[in-house]
Amino acid sequence: MFSPLNFLFGWMSSDLAIDLGTANTVLYVKGKGIVLREPSVVAVRGGRVLAVGTEAKEMLGKTPGNIEAIRPMRDGVIADFEVCEAMLRYFINKVHNRRTLVHPRIIISVPSGITQVEKRAVRESAESAGAREVFLIEEPMAAAIGADMPITEPTANMIIDIGGGTTEVAVISLAGIVYAKSVRVAGDKMDASILQYIKRKHNLAIGERTAEQIKISIGNVMPSEPYETMEIKGRDLVSGVPKTITIRSDEIQSAIAEQIEVIVDAVRLALEATPPELSADIVDQGIVLTGGGALLKNLDKLLANETGMPIIVADDPLSSVVLGSGKALDNFDILKEIAID
Repeated sequence: MFSPLNFLFGWMSSDLAIDLGTANTVLYVKGKGIVLREPSVVAVRGGRVLAVGTEAKEMLGKTPGNIEAIRPMRDGVIADFEVCEAMLRYFINKVHNRRTLVHPRIIISVPSGITQVEKRAVRESAESAGAREVFLIEEPMAAAIGADMPITEPTANMIIDIGGGTTEVAVISLAGIVYAKSVRVAGDKMDASILQYIKRKHNLAIGERTAEQIKISIGNVMPSEPYETMEIKGRDLVSGVPKTITIRSDEIQSAIAEQIEVIVDAVRLALEATPPELSADIVDQGIVLTGGGALLKNLDKLLANETGMPIIVADDPLSSVVLGSGKALDNFDILKEIAID
């Protein structure tokens, strides 16, 4: 039955879940699902915001001296408070079609190793951007809910969430985190290593965006012959002129080997620290892999080889965290249990 009151509340209901990532920010609106996914980049000139998100990312590494493309998130936490607030405000206004009266309740997912100071920074930037109430939930918990893991059951759910700034490894049981480890090694550090490797090995300077493209296109942690190849353009460091070279996937494997080792070690540590009763569950259930890093070719196979555990890649690894936060928005009882102070 149509009720004008329900319609009005439906129209006014503006609650949001935000996955405030180092690389990308994803917004979920209650009742609508994911409505926005854009890079966490802001272009600024003389303190004034020029562009946010995709438009600003296009400018990375290409801006004239007076325009700065800033990434306000580093290693999963806010590095530039004012720019982060401007970015959040822009995204919130964008999904609410610039209705300035909207003061949504917002859930934001944060890394599990976050400090009190960092939590306060996230809360304050969301409030300054117009939030009525802010709830924080830990990323691995959000990712587990988003990946449809039975987090409220008395069984162990192990999750590895590899984002842009952090890799989160957690064991969850009875809606609580039994063990969590957050390492600040993830997609961004891999991009930086690829950039350095190409500089060192081929005397070619490339930008962050090219490094990321290489990782997405031919990044593989267990490449086999014939190796995939990719043509890349950059600036020759010897002659100073633009140059095109071809690189192979085995080169990228060695470029990112150090980061992969850190992630594998974090998983091993988590398995060692898990109580024996729960370890038995992990053998049965397997470990779920989420986040953009889950898309790195053969990472699931490598982790399975290294841990002897079944590794399952989530259906939509890039959206697991925000979908989990969105489900918590829809279920206030769960939210009360898992929100952190």
